[in-house]
Amino acid sequence: QVQLEESGGDLAQAGGSLRLSCAASGSFFRINDMGWYRQAPGQQRELVAQIEWGGRTNYKDSVKGRFTISRDYAKNTVYLQMNSLKPEDTAVYYCNAVVGTWVTGLSRYLEVWGQGTLVTVSS
Repeated sequence: QVQLEESGGDLAQAGGSLRLSCAASGSFFRINDMGWYRQAPGQQRELVAQIEWGGRTNYKDSVKGRFTISRDYAKNTVYLQMNSLKPEDTAVYYCNAVVGTWVTGLSRYLEVWGQGTLVTVSS
């Protein structure tokens, strides 16, 4: 079983910064794409940033230039550095990963989600 544990969510002022972390644990042989999604109250979950195995990244337009996604392959961890925060960034942020693991003895790639961490940005 693979688990993702997020940390770093907090209350911040507009213009401030936060850094989210997400560490994968359990039994797996590879982590492909890792990413951060967010869900604000009454809204659908949306992709914020994603980083592929090879390091290529993509971002939601509204966070480009403010957020940076990175990963530590040795620690199986993905980070989201969030700068110049805005009140509209307020949401629960979820970590997501496509993980290679074993299911009934066969190798499979599964999509795994973290439990979410709350980011609140005050104006």
